[in-house]
Amino acid sequence: MNTGVLEHLTSTTIAIPVGGGAIVGDLVIPPNAAGIVIFAHGSGSGRFSSRNRFVARSLNADNFATLLLDLLTESEDRLDQETGQCRFDIPLLSRRVMAAVDWSRADARTKELRIGLFGASTGAAAALVAAAARQAAVAAVVSRGGRPDLAGSMLEAVPAPTLLIVGGADTVVIELNRLARERLPGIRKIVIVPGATHLFEEPGALEQVCSLASGWFAKHLQLAAPALINA
Repeated sequence: MNTGVLEHLTSTTIAIPVGGGAIVGDLVIPPNAAGIVIFAHGSGSGRFSSRNRFVARSLNADNFATLLLDLLTESEDRLDQETGQCRFDIPLLSRRVMAAVDWSRADARTKELRIGLFGASTGAAAALVAAAARQAAVAAVVSRGGRPDLAGSMLEAVPAPTLLIVGGADTVVIELNRLARERLPGIRKIVIVPGATHLFEEPGALEQVCSLASGWFAKHLQLAAPALINA
């Protein structure tokens, strides 16, 4: 990790039009970026998630551009704070990830960069659905403590190499990820971080997530096309 590069990076706020408003994101692009990673947050979280910002900074240091964004508009977020109904609306969240993918392919700053998706919790399901719907655009997916099972039948349509990172103490989610792994048709791998719980709050756990994610993106964002084999 080249932490020196972080001193010279700035974040740009961007807005992506969606039905009923816009979703807002923070874009960071290192010089000569090796690709761009779009974050899909889960369960009521957003672009200010401390854990995902930690991962994003690590990826920036490893020369990846990142886009941290809120998947809900302002009005949807207010509704969600009252009812919680939007945070589990996987079709809605996945459409927002697709909008971010489409934006990245069109914007002059990012259109030449291959795209990876990083999803956490329910956001992992949204990322996988988006990867299935945007097969030509999404080159790799990483899930942190994710619920890939919530992607439903779309799991079978995800060709992008997918890394499932799960905490060793997150036993229910481990089993859900193992079952999802068997349904993914392309390159797929599970890594269990020993002793980590669902939020990877234990000392060193999130650093392991960063290292695993960076290695996965470094390998698979360089591929011309996903290979349909196990890694």
